[in-house]
Amino acid sequence: MRATAGAADSPPPHPGLGGNKAALLHRLLKLTNRLMAPFSTHLQHRYRISLNEFRVLMTVGALKRTASHEVAELTGVNVMSISRAVAALEKDGRLLVEPDDANRRRKWLTLTDEGRRLYTIMRPQSEKVAEYMLSELSDGEVAQLDRLVMQLVATLEARDDDGNSLFLENTRPEDDTGQGAISD
Repeated sequence: MRATAGAADSPPPHPGLGGNKAALLHRLLKLTNRLMAPFSTHLQHRYRISLNEFRVLMTVGALKRTASHEVAELTGVNVMSISRAVAALEKDGRLLVEPDDANRRRKWLTLTDEGRRLYTIMRPQSEKVAEYMLSELSDGEVAQLDRLVMQLVATLEARDDDGNSLFLENTRPEDDTGQGAISD
């Protein structure tokens, strides 16, 4: 039997942050860290795979064929990290990287037999994590959470007319004097 916190229980505030939006941000970061525990405990060492390699493997497995920049877009992981993960998966014989005949700059990613074997093993584990995490929520609450998460992602991915990230522009730190944003 699982011990659960009651719905009325509220988590203690993050030290020094009180109950404000920054405290919520820290709880979301904690949630992300907790979600990684089953991966690092059960999969990472057993299958010698990094978190970003796992993300690439699971994305390519679900899509059957895609490109690195699409994996980066879907996962929210930067292109450089995806590129490193793709190179490692290819080196380990888990991913096939082939040029696109129609666009020489694009490379198609597909799983090898070994990659498909790992995907088949790991997909149920991902589903098990999702089921457990959401098990205390009703179907309506899961749908509401999904809408909220999609709204948050859309906010973080919004761009201005020049294609700049509004999130990065609006979260630029002040300079040391508090007189304005530090420029790059």
